[in-house]
Amino acid sequence: MVALALTLVTATTWAQQTFGLDHLAIETAGGAQPFAVELATTSEQRAQGLMYRQRLAADAGMLFLYPAARPVSMWMKNTLIPLDMLFIGDDGRILHIAERAIPGSTATISSTQPARAVLELNGGTAARLQIQVGDRVLYRTFGTAD
Repeated sequence: MVALALTLVTATTWAQQTFGLDHLAIETAGGAQPFAVELATTSEQRAQGLMYRQRLAADAGMLFLYPAARPVSMWMKNTLIPLDMLFIGDDGRILHIAERAIPGSTATISSTQPARAVLELNGGTAARLQIQVGDRVLYRTFGTAD
């Protein structure tokens, strides 16, 4: 009976989330870099994130949006692919980049200052596209896109 109760709680807690889709661009020294993104806007979506994904397209990512700027901490538990995490301020500027986060790690990855959003991309994307702290994410939440 105890095993059944635990199974029901787990199934309820970890129901597969669905995500909205949108597009954004990162304005870099080399030009605008476009991405198709899934949107994580609810607590449940943000908790699931990219867990259990086996791949992510080179021009894809997940944008975690928060109602207001705040300290943000993430981890890679149950995440199977390495990720770059771009912490973004209210104005769309990239505040901090955590590159090549290790799959499965429970180490905390934190913003260095309050962030309004986090953009997760394939590990190595920031280096490949020369995305830097101070570059701007063009997206309507930040007032930087239509």
